[in-house]
Amino acid sequence: MIKKNRTIAIASAFAVALTMTGSYVARAADLPIVRIEVGGLSKQIYIHAKLSETLGNYKKYGVNVQLTDEAAGASAEDDMLAGSVDLVLGFYDHNIDLQTKGKSTMEVAQLLQSPGEVELCRIDLKDKIKSPADWKGGASLGVTGLGSSTNFLTLSLGKKAGVPAQDMHSYVAGAGNTFIAAMKNKAIDCGMTTEPTVSTVLSQGLGYVLVDMRYGNLTKVALGGPYPATCVYGRTDWINAHKALVQKVVDAMMDTSYFIDTHTAAQITEKIPADYYAGPGKDLYIKALNDEKVMYNVNGRMLIGGPASVLKIDGYGKLATGGWTKAQVAAVNLSATYTNDFVNRAIADIAKKKLTTQ
Repeated sequence: MIKKNRTIAIASAFAVALTMTGSYVARAADLPIVRIEVGGLSKQIYIHAKLSETLGNYKKYGVNVQLTDEAAGASAEDDMLAGSVDLVLGFYDHNIDLQTKGKSTMEVAQLLQSPGEVELCRIDLKDKIKSPADWKGGASLGVTGLGSSTNFLTLSLGKKAGVPAQDMHSYVAGAGNTFIAAMKNKAIDCGMTTEPTVSTVLSQGLGYVLVDMRYGNLTKVALGGPYPATCVYGRTDWINAHKALVQKVVDAMMDTSYFIDTHTAAQITEKIPADYYAGPGKDLYIKALNDEKVMYNVNGRMLIGGPASVLKIDGYGKLATGGWTKAQVAAVNLSATYTNDFVNRAIADIAKKKLTTQ
């Protein structure tokens, strides 16, 4: 009799579990959908996108985020403008560039306070290329895509070093395996990429660091000022028409920022898919993440002086190549390219988490 009652109890508990699971799935399916595209989901500079999902933060704040992956930020930007996605996780500078083209977009959460980018050069060129100034005479420079942030930054590095724009030949090397292949095949002399690709290239002895922009002080040395990078942005009209939805997304991202700030690199790595660190290996991935954790902007606000600095830095390359005119630069309204309203509200929404607000 005892065994029978125990069996009935287990069966009843299982039935309750199924009912609860079914109810949960139904609720999840009923959540409003927001489509977010990322210019490289596995990159550490974009870790908020997937980490927010694995931590359950999107559902926690009442939104069903559908993530899509794209090789470069410029492609994600195009999809957002076309309306096939709602928001983008990409570099802030796209908002300035789009404004010069008559498009109105804005950043709603600033997730990185430095680019997290590294200019790597082929190991066989170590005695020949010791600074961007050595690109004079012609160099094949790898970028994630034409019109991408890496394209802008590469041109800026060269221009700051006195290299004529015509001497810098941009080669679309992508990231990850395609970037590594471009190094191996000598399709590029140098190239700009992020972690974990950086650690993979270095561990395989394929390249060396020419310029490091993973940390704030090094970014200022390399570029001449701060460069707020990864952010959440979208069309201004869409954001204004969906403020409640945008707030849910920002709340989730800020909760994830708190997690990043209060957990070790090893603990964070346990929450991401294993294939994200398959290239360099788990230990190297953790070390790279630990070393560059300072690049994350915990409070989500735009850096003071950041927009003006980005405009100046991007202007090196864009003006030199005819991408911008002086009149376009003079007409840029930086205050329209970002807002702190959503992150300020998010900080209040999750105050119990004691999110850093400095």
